[in-house]
Amino acid sequence: MNTEFLTRSLMFVPAHNDRLMQSASRSNADILLLDIEDSVQPEENKQVARDKIVQYVKEGYFKNRILFPRINDRESGHLLKDVYQLAIEGVTGFMYPKARRSEDIYFIGKLLETIEYDKGFAPGTFKLIPLIETTGAVMNIQDICNASPRVVAVAFGCEDYVTDLGGKHDIEGQSIFFARNMIVNGAHNCGVAAIDTVHIRVHDLEDLEHNLILSKKLGFDGMLILNPKELPLCHRYYSPSEEEVEWAKEMVQLAEEAVREGKGVAVKDNKFIGPPMLKMAREVLIKNDLCKTQRGGGNCLIINELNYNLRLVFPLCCLSEFERRAA
Repeated sequence: MNTEFLTRSLMFVPAHNDRLMQSASRSNADILLLDIEDSVQPEENKQVARDKIVQYVKEGYFKNRILFPRINDRESGHLLKDVYQLAIEGVTGFMYPKARRSEDIYFIGKLLETIEYDKGFAPGTFKLIPLIETTGAVMNIQDICNASPRVVAVAFGCEDYVTDLGGKHDIEGQSIFFARNMIVNGAHNCGVAAIDTVHIRVHDLEDLEHNLILSKKLGFDGMLILNPKELPLCHRYYSPSEEEVEWAKEMVQLAEEAVREGKGVAVKDNKFIGPPMLKMAREVLIKNDLCKTQRGGGNCLIINELNYNLRLVFPLCCLSEFERRAA
């Protein structure tokens, strides 16, 4: 689980468009995907987009924002310019499109390693969000997630996927149900966030809400966003609810009491509170706590009254490999 920033909303912003860039700087999207790929045409506008990203970052428009420019793929002829020019202070990482297999992510990871060395950044500074847009990528999801420690999330691109599949993007979403399941299961098995596909009918907020309910049930951590009007609903559904926070607080408190009283395992309603339940409670509280520090916290609740010690309450089996090494 990513514990550095929220991933509820990742909003695309055509980076060559001043009006949209300025509007995005005022939005409360968790992550801004400054686009220099599909939405930037004709090709000469790609350098315009790179220059504007650098300009806006240096002038402080995106101060304290999480930025992941969507770069062009390795076969485009633009990748090296994209990554070298935009590997700057203020950029968190990059969204890599058309990721088909683990080799694509390994390649971009090594390229970033070389650029970091050349520019004096610490190794691993820049993170990656692969965009899953083909049938092959869906089937290779776990290999893609494990291809580089830079991968913090994977995102689903449904339009290109359905085209590659030879299917039809139906209103009910039946044609993409398998892919959504594969992506969220593969991502979470590898400890990275799973980001759902865009909602195409951006003005139909009732349909968006219906889709968000399903997305949350499937286990997605956030959604790709096309229009700022989608942000309030998106944040509501991907933020811990009041009931979820109260439940998580109770689980932690019961576990603390069990540790203090030497019981070993806490019990709630005659049921053992095992490691999976504690892990879920821990993630709810961490996500809720992130809302205190990241712009656009939205519907998250702030926990001030609960002083929980995660290392005491949660056994090592509940922690990620990174967290076990740090403990």
